Amino acid sequence: MLNVDSADIYTDFDSLAKLKNEAKQKTPDSIKEVAKQFESVFVGMMLKSMRQAKLADGILDNSQSDFYRDMYDQQLSIHLAGENGMGLADVIERQLSPDQSVAVTKEQGIADYQRRNLMFKAAKTSQQPIEAQPILDSLITKPINSVDDFVNQLRPYAEQAAKKLGVDANVLIAQAALETGWGKSVIQSKDGSSSHNLFNIKADKSWHGVSTKVETLEYKQGIAKKEIAGFRSYGSYQESFNDYVDFIKTNPRYKTAIKMAEKAERYVHELQQAGYATDPNYADKVMKIYNSKAVNQYSDTLVLKQQSAADNS
Repeated sequence: MLNVDSADIYTDFDSLAKLKNEAKQKTPDSIKEVAKQFESVFVGMMLKSMRQAKLADGILDNSQSDFYRDMYDQQLSIHLAGENGMGLADVIERQLSPDQSVAVTKEQGIADYQRRNLMFKAAKTSQQPIEAQPILDSLITKPINSVDDFVNQLRPYAEQAAKKLGVDANVLIAQAALETGWGKSVIQSKDGSSSHNLFNIKADKSWHGVSTKVETLEYKQGIAKKEIAGFRSYGSYQESFNDYVDFIKTNPRYKTAIKMAEKAERYVHELQQAGYATDPNYADKVMKIYNSKAVNQYSDTLVLKQQSAADNS
């Protein structure tokens, strides 16, 4: 846990020099403490940005309430960066360790991803750059090195999104696989960071978030042609699935597709018919992946496990 006796170090920005001195020791204990303290500082910055993003002062707000609120936020930042923390300290600890041998962060669950998305939303709301953003990107997702990695990592998000649309989760996985080449061709920003855009949704006039312009292949009258287009960027794959659901449900042209959601093939063909993609063979390509062993292997394994559990009950 954080050393509460040294709370002045990570709640007073004038004392950051102390962090630097501790880091120079490069002992496992000092590095761990510095990493935890930096996480607390960052959480404090995040809370401050969120407070500044409010639309107007409350009727009871005054200088005294602001003072005590700031004290509360400082204590809250210490608490949030406590024993389990938010994962940022683990990454910093690995970077500061001379032998880079600190254990890899444990596998994160969906709740962890959702909690960390608050950081990105706070950054976007305050419209203030946060230098720790690249570090957070590495926390949100693990590298996708194979088809199995792609399916296993994205399936929990696909299942959540599928319930909202009433479609089979495998349809969303197949569509994302086609759009990104099983995660190996996700659009990247100029700084090399991932856009996390699994469905290659373009940044039209309705999009007010971050976007990335890249070269893309579009079909006009059956002829493929390269052009430059802007695409939406997200803080995580979870956000990509969430936006896909909103994009489909709020766009009138996809009403028929939603009505056919229970029938995978009809759903995909209706998406194409409504203009989701210009590739004339888009729906057939998605369905080919949908029916592949790579996508259905997980489902088959799950069914076997459920049958086995039922037999043993």
